[in-house]
Amino acid sequence: MDVYKAIARMRELSEMGIPFSFSFMSFSYERGKSDGIIEVNSAKLRKQSTVEDNVHADIMLNYFDLDNNEYGRCYQLLLMEFNGRKLELN
Repeated sequence: MDVYKAIARMRELSEMGIPFSFSFMSFSYERGKSDGIIEVNSAKLRKQSTVEDNVHADIMLNYFDLDNNEYGRCYQLLLMEFNGRKLELN
């Protein structure tokens, strides 16, 4: 499945209040390192940050992890799976 189609579906599900699972490769631009693959079993997307709040806002997804009650964010292009389906860039 294409990454951008998966993001569109994540947005649709979030608007309907339906949680989904996904995984991504972590990366901290500030630290220049990754902590490996992050798996989120139940999440919904939340409002995107503005560029004034985060210079990378245009290429990030903000989400809420329902299992851990934590806010998170990831780079869109580092998404790896969505609801068990592998993602690819097209």
